[in-house]
Amino acid sequence: MSDTVAPGVSPTISTIAPTAIMTAVAEMFDVSNGAAWAVLFSVCIFFTVLAFGSMDKLSCLPSALKGMCLLNKHGEETKTVDYFLSARNSAGYWSIALSFFASGMGAWVVYGTTEMGANPALSWLGVLGYSAGSAFPAIVVCFLGPYIKEKCSENAFSTTDFGRERYGRLMQLSISAISVFYMFIFMVAELTSISNVFALLTNDFSTAFGIGVTVVIGIFTLFYTGFAGLPSSIVTDRFQGLIMAFLVIVLTIAVCIYDDNQVTKEEFKLASSWTVEGFMAMVTLVIAILCAEMFNQATWQRVWAAESVPAMRKGFALGSLFVFLLMMFFGIMGMIAYANDPASYDSYEKYSYLAFFDLLLPLGNGWHIVVLIFVTALAASSLDSLQNGLNSIFYRDALRAGFNAHITASVLVVLINVPAIWLASLKFDVLGLFLVADLVCATAVLPTFLGLQETDKLNGLLPAPTELGAFLGILSGMATVLINGQINGAHGFEYFWLDNGAICALCGSATMISFIVTPLVAGFMTYVFTHLDLCIRGKERARRPVFELAFDKDDVVVVEADAIVEGNGVADAKGDDGVAAPEKALDEEGPTPIGLDPPTDASDVPVNDSSKEEESRPEQPLEAEA
Repeated sequence: MSDTVAPGVSPTISTIAPTAIMTAVAEMFDVSNGAAWAVLFSVCIFFTVLAFGSMDKLSCLPSALKGMCLLNKHGEETKTVDYFLSARNSAGYWSIALSFFASGMGAWVVYGTTEMGANPALSWLGVLGYSAGSAFPAIVVCFLGPYIKEKCSENAFSTTDFGRERYGRLMQLSISAISVFYMFIFMVAELTSISNVFALLTNDFSTAFGIGVTVVIGIFTLFYTGFAGLPSSIVTDRFQGLIMAFLVIVLTIAVCIYDDNQVTKEEFKLASSWTVEGFMAMVTLVIAILCAEMFNQATWQRVWAAESVPAMRKGFALGSLFVFLLMMFFGIMGMIAYANDPASYDSYEKYSYLAFFDLLLPLGNGWHIVVLIFVTALAASSLDSLQNGLNSIFYRDALRAGFNAHITASVLVVLINVPAIWLASLKFDVLGLFLVADLVCATAVLPTFLGLQETDKLNGLLPAPTELGAFLGILSGMATVLINGQINGAHGFEYFWLDNGAICALCGSATMISFIVTPLVAGFMTYVFTHLDLCIRGKERARRPVFELAFDKDDVVVVEADAIVEGNGVADAKGDDGVAAPEKALDEEGPTPIGLDPPTDASDVPVNDSSKEEESRPEQPLEAEA
């Protein structure tokens, strides 16, 4: 991407390439390459050791220290395949809170709300929008999480499994593709951000140095997540969250005590404004981030990992608060930076996305190393969670197909990491990357989660979505983006970059309208196409999956055979070993989600989930399947 900026348009979190301005800023920092490498390797090795501890491999440590590295599973319980893959029912609310906080707050946060705060046209509302938007998904998961989990079988891992069991293969593949795309973009943004920070603080903008940083942190996080699975991510998140909280407090004190960073009330008032542009950015951010995070499987993994529903809800609520406070911290730092030197920002001698580093300049070299520790912890916490989240997409089908789920998923994630590192070296616009992913997710969020509706509503006016109806709803969302692009002068798919000529990539009425209209149209068309699907194909056929894979059909044969043996058309709710079957019987009414009434008449026809074809056969324990 070009570093040039259109006249009158403020640069966004654009390419941090060795431009004249970047080089001038970097020359003021003097962290040696040796110190930077020492920080990177030390932090990564520390988290790797913690990952070993999460699998109860540090027996040499005192019991108190060893306990800090474990969830609520010990000994042989930490050696099961299910614990490795999902950490199911193993994390208390503090672990969930710190895990959501640490995994969501990557190295990109030093740019995000900082840019909002250092731009007086956005200021308070921009900062509040970014902070609230980043925190709000956790509140939504608090409510939806238990119902999504309840709709899935016992061996589910993510919302891709929800898509498979509620709709069928077509929607599962659609949700998987969108989730992989979003998490891939997140990884690229994260790797780009950490390489940028290391380059800035060491004044080394060489491609080799940047790739070296991304390769090292990528290999370490891949190694310990490959060895210890999801528990390693949750345990390291505990420490990463505490490290981040401590360093934020220290940096706040350090930044504010220096005279060079002091501002008067009048100066701060100049930087803090309440503007229409800020309001539009706030609306855009809240919708965009919520849509995207609904496809972040790293977040949904924590729903399955929580030891109970109360622990899950309390953990996500606390994590949401921590995220909001951290984002507000960086936003206010940006406002202070602007207030300290408004003329330089207005004339673009200084860039708003670098405002946090402007405040770091008066600090000594030791503080710059502290920042590197902080950023490395941020990046590692996000990357290991994303790698585990990507793994979770492939686990269930790898098990069903008879493959080694661990090896299969790890190989696929490695293949995803390679292009992510390459793209990070190209230094794309971090915020622009996120917005592309956010807009793609906005096309699918309602078609996917309207699947929680399992009965027809309003006398059939709002039918429970069919798989084909939901899939065509997603395509309608895509078409909406393209039509918006034509209206705004874009051609083809280039509008997904949201280049609307506003003061920033997420600003302006055109971008806000796009994020409002796209999910609404997708949701509305999901109902329209469901009506058409029911009319054309008939209720019985429309309620079945559009297509199935080979091992899905094998499951159906087994179910039918079991049903005949049982003699009542439905297998017993328990297997031969007395373990309750993870999926409900065909004629058993499950718990009703929020807002969904149980069927009371002929119009309230329950959806025939694709998973119910096999519900009469208890699934084998995960260890046996592996």
